[in-house]
Amino acid sequence: MTRPAFDLGVYLVTDRPALRGRELVEVVAAAVAGGAGMVQLREKTASTREFVALAKAVLAVTRPRGVPLLINDRVDVALAAGADGVHVGQDDMHPADVRALVGPRAIVGLSVTGEDEARAAIGLPVDYLGAGPVFATATKKDAGTPQGVEGLRRMVALAEVPVVAIGAINVENAAVVMAAGVAGVAVVSAVCSARDPCAAARELAAVVRAARA
Repeated sequence: MTRPAFDLGVYLVTDRPALRGRELVEVVAAAVAGGAGMVQLREKTASTREFVALAKAVLAVTRPRGVPLLINDRVDVALAAGADGVHVGQDDMHPADVRALVGPRAIVGLSVTGEDEARAAIGLPVDYLGAGPVFATATKKDAGTPQGVEGLRRMVALAEVPVVAIGAINVENAAVVMAAGVAGVAVVSAVCSARDPCAAARELAAVVRAARA
């Protein structure tokens, strides 16, 4: 069984503290309407029950539009909610164990923060790599050392699967990031904190399309 096709072009990573008091589902719906092609639900403080409930609520928005929903770290939440996959970091469950639990059709992503980790990811049962941080970011406290566009380019060269870049990416620098050969850009505050999340996602999608062209 092959996994469904997915588009990493504009990859929304959620962050409730960045939502300016708005509802998570409302912002995700707007971002998807604007062109976000994948959503990762990241919750570091929610209880398991709350996390599952949030995932199901977001799925009600993303699934009708054919946009995959991935769960950050929590394989149990992904399985309970019926999400489309899981994204893990270097200190989370090993990707091989994730794949064994979620099965062959789920999407599995892995974060890499440098060339050594990108090299170590070769041969792992993952569908894409999330590489970064490209630029310094305050969104994720343990994000690691900024790699810059050149560091990103080196990680892309090592990867055997598509790469999505992350780390303080916005509409102003997305074109430069795309030029490093990535499949797309993962954004947090550029959409979550935008006055108009739909318009912000639409502008990013336009930059991605232009870069691909």
